[in-house]
Amino acid sequence: MTFYKKLSPFYNLAVFYFIVSFLLRAVLFFHPITQSSFTVLQSLKIFSLGLISDFFVFIVASVFLWLYLIFISNSKYNKPSGYIILGFLVSAFLYVASGKSIFDEYGGALPRIVLIFIGIKTFLFALLLFLPKHRDKIRFWLFAFVIFLYVLVILQNGLSEYFFWNEFGVKYNFIAVNYLIYTNEVIGNIMESYPVIPLFSVLFIVTGIVTYFIMRKSGNYIDEIPKLNEKFKISLLYIGLLLVSFFAIPALAKTENSKNIFVNELQSNGLYKFYLAFQNNKLDYFKFYKTLPNNKAFSLLKEQFPTISNENTSRNIQSDSIENHKNVVLITIESYSAEFMKMYGNQENITPFLDSLSQKSLQFTNLYAAGNRTVRGLEAVTLCLPPTAGESVVKREDNKNKFSTGAVFKQKGYNVKFMYGGDAFFDNMQDFYSGNGYQIIDKSSFSPDEITFSNVWGVCDEDMYNKAIKVMNAEAKENKPFFNHIMTVSNHRPFTYPNNKIDIPGDIKSRDGGVKYTDYALRKFFAMAGKQPWFNNTVFVIVADHCASSAGKTELPLDKYRIPAFIYSPQIKPERCNKLMSQIDLMPTVFGLLHFDYQSKFFGQDVFKPDYKPRAFIATYQDLGLIKDNVLTILSPKQQVKQFDLRLNKKEDVAHDYQIYYDEKPLKSERTDLINQTIAFYQSASYVLKEKEYQFKDLTVKNHKLYAKVR
Repeated sequence: MTFYKKLSPFYNLAVFYFIVSFLLRAVLFFHPITQSSFTVLQSLKIFSLGLISDFFVFIVASVFLWLYLIFISNSKYNKPSGYIILGFLVSAFLYVASGKSIFDEYGGALPRIVLIFIGIKTFLFALLLFLPKHRDKIRFWLFAFVIFLYVLVILQNGLSEYFFWNEFGVKYNFIAVNYLIYTNEVIGNIMESYPVIPLFSVLFIVTGIVTYFIMRKSGNYIDEIPKLNEKFKISLLYIGLLLVSFFAIPALAKTENSKNIFVNELQSNGLYKFYLAFQNNKLDYFKFYKTLPNNKAFSLLKEQFPTISNENTSRNIQSDSIENHKNVVLITIESYSAEFMKMYGNQENITPFLDSLSQKSLQFTNLYAAGNRTVRGLEAVTLCLPPTAGESVVKREDNKNKFSTGAVFKQKGYNVKFMYGGDAFFDNMQDFYSGNGYQIIDKSSFSPDEITFSNVWGVCDEDMYNKAIKVMNAEAKENKPFFNHIMTVSNHRPFTYPNNKIDIPGDIKSRDGGVKYTDYALRKFFAMAGKQPWFNNTVFVIVADHCASSAGKTELPLDKYRIPAFIYSPQIKPERCNKLMSQIDLMPTVFGLLHFDYQSKFFGQDVFKPDYKPRAFIATYQDLGLIKDNVLTILSPKQQVKQFDLRLNKKEDVAHDYQIYYDEKPLKSERTDLINQTIAFYQSASYVLKEKEYQFKDLTVKNHKLYAKVR
């Protein structure tokens, strides 16, 4: 057997991987969410450099195949070596099974995983040792199983990348890493969103067929097992390529530097993107981003907050009127883009109630979401803090006892609750809100007769609102004002909801249906609330948590962060506010309308105050943006800074206040003042969190029993 034939398992799997990767890139290239056209050079870059990147990633991913193949031999089953090896494996199994192994020190599932692995290895080795006549057959099926697993993983990854792109318009990122943690919701979402049984049936059939053909081409490896010197040559070649890969993969990633984000995403390798996201889930601002001397950063921050002093944001907020302790109901709507509403140009009439309610409300027509995930929206309206690099504060270990909207309401004598139709464990909401003084009502608080419909994300919005009305009726009898934060769930894939509610059936699983049902449920909530004695004494705040999609040609496409927001109360005069503002400004503005006097640490501001300077924060988990003076400034890891001139891309038949589309053109002349202001905001926000300057000093969380769920 010639040397290249001994490499047949590697190159046959590699060819298959390259074919799948090429087809995936081609499909994503023409996918409707890929809102871009590409030049010939960009297309060549996507497919050529992408293929080279795939080659080196495959080399790294083949490490387990290499280890498996080089240990295939007959000599290790000879006496006495075979019995010695078996004795060692049995001893290792007993050691781990004893419950006193080194793996038990790490706890969790690790000891069980190691025990299962060693158990299988011991069993298979014993079979091959004691059944020499059947050794070739057993080895053949083991070899086929290994090839089958590799083929299955390649196909499964291709499907996963496709569906992830279909949802987010990017290759794997930080969200994919988070999804590994919340497997129940994610797997449930997949099961309810896609035809899983037919899909996986086809997947396994295709995997079996491909495995058959690869086995025909690669079976010679076990028919004529390479000798020791041949394995040495194979290992030498593989290890050499592996070492090159460790340098080549990050070097190729640096070539993903096009101004068109879709070019970079399509060129990239999804597995390496996943690895990067896993590595970068915690980003130290001061290590990875451009900084200023701390005193200068806070000096610049003082331009936005004239009354602060030292290196914190503490300041007195005073009103010239008597405080008004109205009830406040904050509703954050899942995945609700501005473009869904009629005034922003939508012609589908999928938000008739909110279109009507907004005209009776104080509208904020130029407001931007802080991020592109629910936890970012919750962080923004709860902590009124710019999004900091890495994971949201909601999901960090140090997420308790923060200065929050709930803390301000508690100081004023309010009952404070967080209501969520799903399991509040998801996205760490329970830990965050209970640790910041909120009582929690989630799906576990519902009795069976209170649930008419639910999916993997939780009860439908109607059920949540029915429960909220019951809770608020009980609260109203306590003669204390209440602040209730309700997070909706229905406008989320799989977009299932009760049938016969709207003219789009709930079982066809459409985005428009999810939006329209959300609107319908809100109409019913307001109809019920309007009949309650507390209604006229209540302020309703409605805002999206984030947009439905974040995919675009640039790192931070503005239209993918523009969200609707308005405040409704029978006593508030309808008005339109077109000031540029951030999601973090909404609740401080509510406090201003209620004339609250309080000691604030918020970065968010009352936009009606005369000292407010318009700006907005938008971010991913690593790109931190500031919109100001028609310029978008973006801070990225490795101390990178980009600036874009924002040019309105006017849409006909849409009023000026509701225009949301902008072309982002690289700024010809650097605006150093805006760069420094952007650094000042994000650096100071990171600093106060790191140094625990954003704690609420008067709030003592003694234990979680104090904030146990309301049952």
